[in-house]
Amino acid sequence: MQNYKSNYDKFPATYIEDGVLFSGWNNILDELISKADNMIICIETYHGVHKDQLINNFKNIPHALFIDSSEYFKSENEVRGMTENFMRDDALFGYMSNLKIEDYLDNEKVEKARKQIASSEKSGNIIVFGYGSSLVANPDILIYADMPRWEIQQRMRKSSVMGMGVDNHQEPFSIQFKRGYFIDWPALDNYKKRIFKRVDYWLDSVKENPLMIDRETFFRGIEKTANSPFRVVPFFDPAPWGGQWMKEVCDLDKSVTNYGWCFDCVPEENSLLFNIKDELFEMPSINLIFLKTREILGDPVEARFGDSFPIRFDLLDTMEGGNLSLQVHPTTQYSRDNFGLPYTQDESYYVVDAKEDAQVYLGLKKGIDKDEMIADLEKANSTPGVTFDEKKYINILPARKHDHFLIPAGTIHCSGGNAVVLEISATPNLFTFKLWDWNRLGLDGKPRPINLNRGKKVIRWERDADFVKKELVNQFVEISKGDGWVEEKTGLHKNEFIETRRHTFNKQVKHNTGGSVNVLTLLEGREVIVESPTNSFEPFIVHYAEAFIVPAHIGEYTITPYGESEGQKCITIKASVRY
Repeated sequence: MQNYKSNYDKFPATYIEDGVLFSGWNNILDELISKADNMIICIETYHGVHKDQLINNFKNIPHALFIDSSEYFKSENEVRGMTENFMRDDALFGYMSNLKIEDYLDNEKVEKARKQIASSEKSGNIIVFGYGSSLVANPDILIYADMPRWEIQQRMRKSSVMGMGVDNHQEPFSIQFKRGYFIDWPALDNYKKRIFKRVDYWLDSVKENPLMIDRETFFRGIEKTANSPFRVVPFFDPAPWGGQWMKEVCDLDKSVTNYGWCFDCVPEENSLLFNIKDELFEMPSINLIFLKTREILGDPVEARFGDSFPIRFDLLDTMEGGNLSLQVHPTTQYSRDNFGLPYTQDESYYVVDAKEDAQVYLGLKKGIDKDEMIADLEKANSTPGVTFDEKKYINILPARKHDHFLIPAGTIHCSGGNAVVLEISATPNLFTFKLWDWNRLGLDGKPRPINLNRGKKVIRWERDADFVKKELVNQFVEISKGDGWVEEKTGLHKNEFIETRRHTFNKQVKHNTGGSVNVLTLLEGREVIVESPTNSFEPFIVHYAEAFIVPAHIGEYTITPYGESEGQKCITIKASVRY
């Protein structure tokens, strides 16, 4: 990759013509002050905003009364008691909460705040700030300070944010993340869905310079994005096993030791960008899915998954790196019983690039003694200096570029070093049970949590080398072909709900969403162009290794080699929901 010239777009955005945007605190405050005259202003916030910074700035709006959510929330002890059952006694895993924002409010404190508001009316502006502010007061102006989950995680790592109703900023990252994933984010998402159409202004405070857009601009951006192929903003993270490939292909910071992950299509965590007046307004991409569920997912997919985006694409880079942890994902029933999840993380590895010595660990060797294997894992994980003999128990396969390995839940697996794999999976992304991590430390210098006690309960022991060869490796079936193109079915396994199709082409290929959201990645070729036969959306350019989403309602679309790739061989992989 030494002479590789990257064309990977790290900041894809929807261009919004004539959008209304206010840049910087001076312009934001000028707009709000010009509108506010003896009004009630509510500022709802998502988890992870820098609360003190926002309060200090919003207090510059002339006001007779300022109420912070801490004045009407339950005490921290009450919140911790209320959420204790969902946190569980585990370093990583909790149980999905059914709590609502209303459950966090102290009725007596709310009543007191409402009396303060009533007595201050006509005396000047009243500002209510924070979670549930629009439940406490009836706003004349409603502002929402949103925050993408990936940015929240960065702030958690810096110990710069607190959980909802609790000061947990000094707790380990995994505990902060657990509270967010299982408790805070579901409650905040459910409330945000209820107030989308009431919000007058949306605030982006991810970067140092805040941006604000009005309601019309927000919905114009949502509408335009939902009616075209689109990309969410990828994010990258180093890993104990991380590699060097992404630095070149995705044009990343060369001074970073490695990059292990590229999360290129995880709408629950990724951001969505609107380009307004050459400024990039950032918000959680899940907003789009909440507001345009049926159009994007498709009617039958929504009927099955609700507004949960069920397909996840990410790249795992071990080029010049190490093995991932030896791991297994829980079965659906285990996920329901233990985590409150409706479905689990079935997945597959599609090999995007590999050196000659690359391997994949998949399934078990024939005839092993499972009790002996678990005993050896327990000993290796608990005894310094002892290692686990993976060659004795684990089925190890060579990994070649464009191989596709299917990994239904319950199958032991991991990618080895010197490979880049596209992980195509169902969305739940926390639920990996590590069985063995090669006696290494995490990036924080501490051992990563091993989940052998959970993992051994979900291993499908019958998935040995024969099963893997028959059902999980390169299950390619040619579906159709035409002038300059071939379509192959590559999986996934019959136990998994995702269908994948590979197209190899040097001329235009016709596609149809088939009633399901489509997620694709360009696996070979510098760039392609995605177009509508009826000109229903603007032509959309995709570059090598970029993932993109085609909303279900688009129906027919075409993909054609473009620019440097015109007339050259290109390859895409496409995932949809099988129904």
